[in-house]
Amino acid sequence: MTKHRQIGHASGRFTRISAITLAVSAVVVASAQSPVPGTTFRPVTDTMLQNPPPADWLSFRRTLNAWGYSPLEQIDAGNVKGLREVWSAPNSNAEATPLVHDGVMYLPLGGDGVVALDGATGKELWRFARELPNGRAPGGTKRNLAIYQELLINTSGDGSLWAVDARTGKPAWEVKITGQANTSSGPIIANGKIISGRACAPDRGPESCVMVANDARTGKELWRTSTIAKPGDPNDETWGNVPWEKRNQVGTWMPPSYDPELNLIYFGTSVTGPTPKYVLAGNDKTYLYHTSTLALNADTGKIVWHYQHIVDHWDFDHTFDRILVDTEVAPMAAQVTWINPSVKSGEVRKVLTGIPGKTGIVYTLDRKTGEFLWATPTVKQTVVASIDGKTGKVHMNPDTVFTHDDQAIDLCPAFTGGKNWMPGAYSPKTGLMYMPVENLCSVVTSAGPRSGRGQLGMKIDYTAKLAPGETNVGQVRAISVKTGATAWSYNQRVGVMAVVATGGGLVFGGDATGGFRALDAKTGDVRWQTQLGGSVSGIPISYGIGARQFVAVTTGTSPESGGLARMTPEVKVGNERVLHVFALN
Repeated sequence: MTKHRQIGHASGRFTRISAITLAVSAVVVASAQSPVPGTTFRPVTDTMLQNPPPADWLSFRRTLNAWGYSPLEQIDAGNVKGLREVWSAPNSNAEATPLVHDGVMYLPLGGDGVVALDGATGKELWRFARELPNGRAPGGTKRNLAIYQELLINTSGDGSLWAVDARTGKPAWEVKITGQANTSSGPIIANGKIISGRACAPDRGPESCVMVANDARTGKELWRTSTIAKPGDPNDETWGNVPWEKRNQVGTWMPPSYDPELNLIYFGTSVTGPTPKYVLAGNDKTYLYHTSTLALNADTGKIVWHYQHIVDHWDFDHTFDRILVDTEVAPMAAQVTWINPSVKSGEVRKVLTGIPGKTGIVYTLDRKTGEFLWATPTVKQTVVASIDGKTGKVHMNPDTVFTHDDQAIDLCPAFTGGKNWMPGAYSPKTGLMYMPVENLCSVVTSAGPRSGRGQLGMKIDYTAKLAPGETNVGQVRAISVKTGATAWSYNQRVGVMAVVATGGGLVFGGDATGGFRALDAKTGDVRWQTQLGGSVSGIPISYGIGARQFVAVTTGTSPESGGLARMTPEVKVGNERVLHVFALN
């Protein structure tokens, strides 16, 4: 078992803003009861995925609405000080999200692998490692995998989709989707369909920039939809004179959300490649569908509506979590910057909300129609000048837009966020979403004869720095989905990573230098904290076995945690890669 030091108090400044009154959704009190590992395997159905057993964690964010919320309440603010590590295991995948079904944990490994563990003890049950046809093992990060019936399903960096038997780890089927196209995140399941996206790096061409549905039993392809407007499409003109083969990089490299009632899938998209638009067809074009929310019909793949959050010149991807909530919509003018004047305060709407991109701006849209409802910044940002509340059209700050080579622009936030891929969470008990954000800005330089080729083929280069007036990098902000008001903000010196909310009134989250803590979901007070031996790059979950609740998270350096850690060089970071599992004594 990996040992770690117990810490009694938070390291870093804590700020609490007065709480606001919220309408609390009714929830069923959940116990941690779950079958013991080794009992008869229960196939995972669509009904279970849409309404998981309380003790299970069956999808990337547990539920397809991307709440990142466990209803388990055994561990609460009153007893969380008794939380201790009960087992640990080596981990090759720093950013992993485990799945748990009936007491068995399925942990995605680096590359195309998975290990099944007894969720109560950590005992290994089986292990699978896929090899490429030429005998090489695939590499790279894989943040999640999917489970359906008796199959575990994931995507591969060589453009494949594969499945293994969840009971034994034996291969079930494998199909080819694209050529070499990195997929740092895995799929979700929507009514028996495997829904997956691609990162589509610049050297892979536009054909790899697709969202795809496959039959979850057989792998048979059902539909594919491009994230880039094709010649002849209604939005082709948004790319100007850029030929099809030069349109690339618009990826969907994080898992989508899904609304079974509307039968809509919600993907977020990334920047174009190269990033500065003056080197494409000019700064006056919008290059659909980059940095947008796309709502797709799950049966056909047809784009039902889209909303473009920004025109991106700085690699400010908008691929992150989109939380689906039915809520009153009553944005508070004193705390919300942009509001649709036609919003009827208190009207219940089906909304899509959260911080979808690196700007750190919360966007709330009607998830049936894509209508803009409200938006507001959470950290200092200088790239969005205004949003037309009536139309939702975003107007960029011209002072932050590149117009020529070797141009240095001072702007906020930084490449690491605002917010990055590290998911937030939502609690139906508080009506709050909990967002990990960073107080960073940067100097961004367009590539040219003096500055060089730039990073990652994007033709830009970054130098990050703290936002003006800030001494703390990391922040967890609690925001009302109803009003947009901030209930509280927890601030600390080092950068923060992903979070999970629980029915016990806690928000668990880690940071770039190994801190892992539980915050009070209503107040933001630190209720428990420990120090781990590496960056907490993994996405925490909570699950139950028998009558016991567990909390699990993986450690290991990721590009994002490494970038954040460099902002606080005085804080030392370990290099362990371990899965840590905690429970009460």
